[in-house]
Amino acid sequence: MSRPPFPPFTLETAHQKVRMAEDAWNSRDPQRVSLAYTENSTWRNRGEFFSGRAAIVEFLTRKWAKENDYRLIKDLWAFHENRIAVRFQYEWHDANGQWHRSYGNEQWEFDDAGLMMRREASINDIDIAESDRRFLWPAPGPRPADVPGLSGEPF
Repeated sequence: MSRPPFPPFTLETAHQKVRMAEDAWNSRDPQRVSLAYTENSTWRNRGEFFSGRAAIVEFLTRKWAKENDYRLIKDLWAFHENRIAVRFQYEWHDANGQWHRSYGNEQWEFDDAGLMMRREASINDIDIAESDRRFLWPAPGPRPADVPGLSGEPF
């Protein structure tokens, strides 16, 4: 199994890899997302550590059961050879209707087949008013082409 584009990344292919990841996560389909990772991919997400596609599916299923109306934007921060760093923001609401914006950074490492073998994510959440939401496209689904990324966005 492979997932182009392959390392070593160029500016163009690193941007492409980031957008592909964003689109997959915005599908909120844990099985689809898991296929971008190696069979034994290792993750750190906030304070959780796990490995393997089955664990990824379990984690994402649990995540999206809690984080309702999830919408995500990822932006390329840096890249080198088989590694990519991104910053991201996503918005979601909890079961009580409270909206949140989550801010984070990820470090990714890929194998030669373009599958992610390591993902490390640091994430912080803030409560926001529904009127402060910025990610308003229909979900689930990819961010429309006319909705800009995070470049130039204030934190």
